[in-house]
Amino acid sequence: MSKSNPSREDFASLLEESFSASEAVEGSVVKGTVTAIEKDMAIVDVGLKVEGRVALKEFGASAKDLKPGDTVEVYVERIENALGEAMLSREKARREESWVKLEEKFSKGERVEGVIFNQVKGGFTVDLDGAVAFLPRSQVDIRPIRDVSPLMHTPQPFEILKMDKRRGNIVVSRRTVLEESRAEQRSEIVQNLEEGQVVEGVVKNITDYGAFVDLGGIDGLLHVTDMAWRRVNHPTEILNIGQTVKVQIIRINQETHRISLGMKQLEADPWEGIGGKYPLGKKVNGTVTNITDYGAFVELEPGIEGLIHVSEMSWTKKNVHPGKILSTTQEVEVVVLEVDPVKRRISLGLKQTLENPWEAFARNHPVGSVVEGEVKNKTEFGLFIGLDGDVDGMVHLSDLDWTRPGEQVIEEYNRGDMVKAQVLDVDVEKERISLGIKQLGRDAIGDAAASGELRKGAVVTCEVIGVKDGGLDVRLVDHDIETFIKRSDLSRDRDEQRPERFAVGQKVDARVTQFDKKTRRLTVSIKALEIAEEKEAVAQYGSTDSGASLGDILGAALKKQGAKEGDE
Repeated sequence: MSKSNPSREDFASLLEESFSASEAVEGSVVKGTVTAIEKDMAIVDVGLKVEGRVALKEFGASAKDLKPGDTVEVYVERIENALGEAMLSREKARREESWVKLEEKFSKGERVEGVIFNQVKGGFTVDLDGAVAFLPRSQVDIRPIRDVSPLMHTPQPFEILKMDKRRGNIVVSRRTVLEESRAEQRSEIVQNLEEGQVVEGVVKNITDYGAFVDLGGIDGLLHVTDMAWRRVNHPTEILNIGQTVKVQIIRINQETHRISLGMKQLEADPWEGIGGKYPLGKKVNGTVTNITDYGAFVELEPGIEGLIHVSEMSWTKKNVHPGKILSTTQEVEVVVLEVDPVKRRISLGLKQTLENPWEAFARNHPVGSVVEGEVKNKTEFGLFIGLDGDVDGMVHLSDLDWTRPGEQVIEEYNRGDMVKAQVLDVDVEKERISLGIKQLGRDAIGDAAASGELRKGAVVTCEVIGVKDGGLDVRLVDHDIETFIKRSDLSRDRDEQRPERFAVGQKVDARVTQFDKKTRRLTVSIKALEIAEEKEAVAQYGSTDSGASLGDILGAALKKQGAKEGDE
């Protein structure tokens, strides 16, 4: 009996079934049976028409126990290659298994376990039981770590931040796990702490503004201002890293778990009863601890500092930086000016320990006394003279000379000149000393005015001391006063109003036409004298009934005046 051959339809059906099976198996993980071990390869039957080979190293540590008949899971890459074998991979099978498990844990927000096994650009690679993940450097720890080698090749928990199976990317974090654990630990520790409680801790870190103290799993900040009642410029003055300190809990923020600590709170407050210890006006000694632009701080005792404002440093040195008057660590005597226990402020005075130089000057140099000093400065309103006690006095322009304008006279003085002056006034409160230079000379105008010799209408004899185009500079012979006769006042006759007809040293008579005691303005005129003499002659001779003409009267008057001068 001959064996029947399958029909064309049956063959087609079998072929389609074979292709379908191949499509279903390729790219998936299947179970297979180890049929043989050949050198470093395992022959695996996965139920297909061909067997596949898998390198023993892909089985890892379990490769040494592998034997024929064992069931293993492998990844089918292709059903048949050029050698007629199935292409299988145990490593890819493990990776596929890991992806499934990781996706499930990622969706639930669960942690995964992995091993850091290599360093790459920007971070590290982590083995998550077959799947390789990326650990960014910023996600390794809460604080930056220089050496990661102690963490490598050690199983530890991670949190999956991102998964992309299509690209094969997994990003994990160790930092979030630590932060969660730390937060739980901090929360538990904080619950057992209370404000006002005194605890011990270890100084963990020191900064410019304070120190972080480990209270057994949670850090508290000990601010520099809470370390001691006295001024602490830097925490390293009293603390070292690793030092055990006793501190008091000042504040606890339950939301942020931030804890503020204090050391000075464990000591007595030196500001209690401060007003009784430092009454106003008391002289005390202290040490300069700090110098600023606006003053200097002086420690009177540990924890008690006062401020010498720049305005209270010196009676005479104004607008000078405090550092040019005092230096840190310097011992000084000061006077208590003000105490504010609420604001914890004490105002001190340095200059008050010395006598007010203006008071001393007023006592030693009463008004009217004569002083001598150096010209320190020239200004538009006068001279400043340096005097005893490092004080300055001012000579106003109006007090430089009795007769000449101050703007003119001040040009005769230079800085460094030694001059004498009279004390006119001392205002201690305003710190002003008024001086006068002209008061040391004779006040000819004042004396003449007081005696009544010099008045408007008086006739004076003048000596020509200068001839100018505009008139004559003259000196009143009997009064030693200088003035100026204008060209128009040189004669009644316009033809005679020529300054050049006069000579230096010549003496002429003139009439005072203006004299103001306040402004000390004096004006004389030859013309006014001639007119006055003419009026007098008319009054004297014009009263007769002789019928004489004005010319005759003037001629007779002039003749009489000439005869009188001849007799003299």
